[in-house]
Amino acid sequence: MAQLTLYGTELSGHVHRVRLLLSMLKLSAEWREAGAEERKSPEFLALNPLGQVPVLVDGDIVIADSNAILVWLGKRYALKSQWLGADLYQEAQIQQWLGKAAGEIRYGVASARLIKQFNTPENYEAALATAHKFLPQMEAHLSGKSWLVGNNATIADLACYAYVACAPEGGIALRNYPAIRQWLKNVEALPGFIALPSLPHPPEA
Repeated sequence: MAQLTLYGTELSGHVHRVRLLLSMLKLSAEWREAGAEERKSPEFLALNPLGQVPVLVDGDIVIADSNAILVWLGKRYALKSQWLGADLYQEAQIQQWLGKAAGEIRYGVASARLIKQFNTPENYEAALATAHKFLPQMEAHLSGKSWLVGNNATIADLACYAYVACAPEGGIALRNYPAIRQWLKNVEALPGFIALPSLPHPPEA
């Protein structure tokens, strides 16, 4: 197996989802801290011109975008496993949730966290509106279910976990979402789970 190298930062939920799958697949990767200044360097921009983390280097292959990395790791190192879904329909459902991780979750709970914790210049009211529209939909979907897709954990769960779990760090409470809170516990109980470092909770919006 080629040497794996992961560029990221400890507090990034996008990076965390990759670290989760690496851990659960028992794959070791050399860690390269890539803070804001590092991501402006010519060396990093040669890996990802967008200057974003995570970036995975697998031998001669370079992959940016966290969801693309999850698919790569699943297909390259765990093709017959649960992580990619049991059939084509589940694969399609997983892709839907990867889209939500990059869409509603990123611009809802994740945006709220970025604003409250890192002063990112995004629109907090828009983030709240997106979160408060999406979380009830996610709660309804998870009612009576353990996982987002099928009867086992998949990369969909890993992609969606971190920023939903950290919603209170953006001032968004999860007390009214018992199915989501149980799902978070299910992910946290998976063998190989790694916690995302916690940050203070601001007043609830």
